[in-house]
Amino acid sequence: MLMRIKKLLERNAIYIAVILTIFVTFISLVSLKGVVKVKVENSDKIGHFLAYFTLGVVWLYALKNKHKKVLIIFFLILYGIIIEILQGVLTSNRQADFYDFIANTTGVLLAYVLTTKLSFLQ
Repeated sequence: MLMRIKKLLERNAIYIAVILTIFVTFISLVSLKGVVKVKVENSDKIGHFLAYFTLGVVWLYALKNKHKKVLIIFFLILYGIIIEILQGVLTSNRQADFYDFIANTTGVLLAYVLTTKLSFLQ
């Protein structure tokens, strides 16, 4: 049973990565007025870190080729920069934030470190 689930995940990993990327783009650029705010200090940065960590893990799993890992990391960091710029340019209630970029990049880099060290993600 677990092997069937693993095969299913392997076959669909790229679709999951694309859908997750679209979702992160959407939540990064839409208005969040009316959404319940969490009163935890730096919760925004934690959210950025978790979103990009998850993106990193999913994309690195979907494209397991070791030579592509550095390119994936580069493009995810570039994607984070582009999203931050778009927040500042396209939205009226969101803003580009250097610390968001740092949280995004940290999440991607930790995903890289963990996926290279954990054998089941390789």
